[in-house]
Amino acid sequence: MYKFPEGFLWGGAVAANQCEGAYREDGKGLSIQDVMPKGIRGKRTESPTEDNMKLVGIDFYHRYKEDIKLFAEMGFKVFRTSIAWSRIFPNGDEKEPNEKGLAFYDDLFDECHKYGMEPLVTISHYETPLYLAEHYNGWVNREMIGFYERYVRTIFTRYKNKVKYWLTFNEINSVLHAPFMSGGINTPKENLSEQDLYQAVHHELVASALATKIGHEINPEAKIGCMILSMPTYPLTPSPDDMIEVMKEEHMNYFFGDVHVRGRYPGYMKRYFKEHNIKIHFEPEDEEILKNTVDFVSFSYYMSCCATADKEKQKKGNGNLLGGVKNPTLKESAWGWQIDPKGLRYVLNMFYDRYQKPLFIVENGLGAVDTLIVDENGNKTVEDDYRIQYLNDHLVQVGEALLDGVEIMGYTTWGCIDLVSASTAELKKRYGFIYVDRNDDGSGTLERYRKKSFYWYKDVISSNGKTLKIDLERQGSLKE
Repeated sequence: MYKFPEGFLWGGAVAANQCEGAYREDGKGLSIQDVMPKGIRGKRTESPTEDNMKLVGIDFYHRYKEDIKLFAEMGFKVFRTSIAWSRIFPNGDEKEPNEKGLAFYDDLFDECHKYGMEPLVTISHYETPLYLAEHYNGWVNREMIGFYERYVRTIFTRYKNKVKYWLTFNEINSVLHAPFMSGGINTPKENLSEQDLYQAVHHELVASALATKIGHEINPEAKIGCMILSMPTYPLTPSPDDMIEVMKEEHMNYFFGDVHVRGRYPGYMKRYFKEHNIKIHFEPEDEEILKNTVDFVSFSYYMSCCATADKEKQKKGNGNLLGGVKNPTLKESAWGWQIDPKGLRYVLNMFYDRYQKPLFIVENGLGAVDTLIVDENGNKTVEDDYRIQYLNDHLVQVGEALLDGVEIMGYTTWGCIDLVSASTAELKKRYGFIYVDRNDDGSGTLERYRKKSFYWYKDVISSNGKTLKIDLERQGSLKE
């Protein structure tokens, strides 16, 4: 058995734009998600269209009390969600916030505390106000720092006694791969220069550090972290050239963590900028602002990938945003995401060795097609043993990382209740412990049903990880 630390923050994660719905209710403005009906790889529309599943989501906006009660039944210690920026500032550049939007999150956080559940709040989770994208070109424009600062001051002040754990940006490194979704950058990706892209990155990094500074000033007890899309990269062959390719790929992701934790730009990025004729414009105060470093490092983990210097083998797989060359030794999910539990232990060790900061796994899960059935007691459920196996195998590797000496704060599974996929905008790609009766054609009752994994996770939490199944050979070595 693995010894998870006392106070380990077990829980689950969602994002406002994928679950709340109510996209124009109570003064909310449009976000970039409202014009992305087919997800990341689809074309954006000029205005919201009926085929966008996110406009209704799973109606969490009206059903959050019911859902949080279910999370509490599983024993959640923490619930990760995001604030929809355009609920607080509908266009993003207003001087005064929308009170009804603020009140909704007051009620949501109160409901969490009612069950002894800590909110873990992502400030910006792929939902930049659409107005800021269309009128300012998102984070390419330095004015975004001021708009973001007003937003974070508002929510840090409002919720200082309700929210202890904050994340500044979701998967901040994803802006390199999905500039519109991640950075609200309206310039089409194919027309976006590296100069503008990395200037946008700089603006986000400054804004993130500024948020950390402001958050600590308003509430010195707050714990503020960065959030990175992690995808460990292995060499496709033992060739030294492939290993150098791995180093270059990993630098592109480590860059974001390095700035958040060390407070300055690393030398390898300065070399990259020089060789690609990129000149990052710093305002006089930027260097000092970046020194406001995070309290912890959080990340998503779904899969690993390979890298090679052989151009003929560089075709990327389907995978998450970062893609990557397929690993021939791994199986994959129905959506082409390669399954690699041991990669989670690896990335935990790599981050901890590099940063010596507490780590928080804030996304991990399996997207799969679930079949709703009626069990022997007449209850509707899902026999999702495949999800149980996936999560069990990953949590076993978290246990291994703990034995390695890695400091881990907690673990929140992605999509703890079924929600609309960010990558494909589908509902049939389900992650949750709770089945939501809604289909990709918009049909369904929106009723909630506990899956088999619901009870499995409840047991994992109540036992603090003692019910995880370890392979027999490994179990023997642990006893020794």
